[in-house]
Amino acid sequence: MYSLFLLNEIIMAEGSKVVIKDHQVIPGKKVKLKDFPTKYERKILSKQEAEEMLDASRKHLAEVQDKLYAHNRYSVLIILQAMDAAGKDGAVKHIMSGFNPLGVKVYSFKAPNSAELDHYYLWRHQLALPARGEIAIHNRSHYENVLVTKVHPQWILNENIPGVESVKNVDDDFWSMRYKQIRRFEKNLAENGTVIMKFFLHVSKKEQKKRFLERIDDPSKNWKFSLSDLKERAFWDDYQKAYEKALYETTTDSAPWFVIPADDKWYARLAIAEIIAKEFSKLDASYPTVSPAQKEELQKAKVQLLAEDGGSEDNKKVVKNKVLLKK
Repeated sequence: MYSLFLLNEIIMAEGSKVVIKDHQVIPGKKVKLKDFPTKYERKILSKQEAEEMLDASRKHLAEVQDKLYAHNRYSVLIILQAMDAAGKDGAVKHIMSGFNPLGVKVYSFKAPNSAELDHYYLWRHQLALPARGEIAIHNRSHYENVLVTKVHPQWILNENIPGVESVKNVDDDFWSMRYKQIRRFEKNLAENGTVIMKFFLHVSKKEQKKRFLERIDDPSKNWKFSLSDLKERAFWDDYQKAYEKALYETTTDSAPWFVIPADDKWYARLAIAEIIAKEFSKLDASYPTVSPAQKEELQKAKVQLLAEDGGSEDNKKVVKNKVLLKK
């Protein structure tokens, strides 16, 4: 079994950059998705080794989550964005399976309904934010409001925003304002104890086609495919540009974006788990300390519990010894 950070150790031994730095979007640097690979290119890690490491990381994440919940100071927001069939659902299933479900909530955002459209676009996402000690995973997120609506600006009109009377009003100034609103929204969250990690699963058009065909040919996967997916595929280049702009405008030190090669699902899952674990390690989350007075109370409770219903012979001896010690 491999240790959690063995991947970084392997890469550093090879004299290469740490994998996390390879995937992180640098604030202020223009983003070109062609500069980010869609496949795992290092070839120093096999699929089997990656799966063993992922299993180790799941166990580690479960331990960290327990501390996060007990510490009750921080909350964690994990955002997954991608083109269709990039593997978001699989990432949630495989990486997060080690978490205690009581402390994790997963939300999948689709097109807003009439009630949601009667509020401003961030409203429904605010309702899904994690409480202190909790983790929330947003499978698609508030970024749909600068992605799918960027490709289809006519949908903005459904929001009934004052001053936006036609598509002509959805101009560069409009999008600049919306990026600014998202940065401000995330900054407020971060300043109040929410750790934000944003992942773009970067899949190639060729791999998406392959996965679409698999969904059509495999009866057990038919439900995953929709003709609307094929319709959106026709806007591939537009979506790539929308993602580039969104990543550039909204990656910050407190809410970073990571571009994950998604053609190899096994590597994508490991990379996401590795980054989450690394970000968790920056927190000072710990179990609450117990004062001497509280420890004394715990011992009293133990004595009382052992004495219930007369207790066993061994328990009676423990209670007797406690009484003698007090004398």
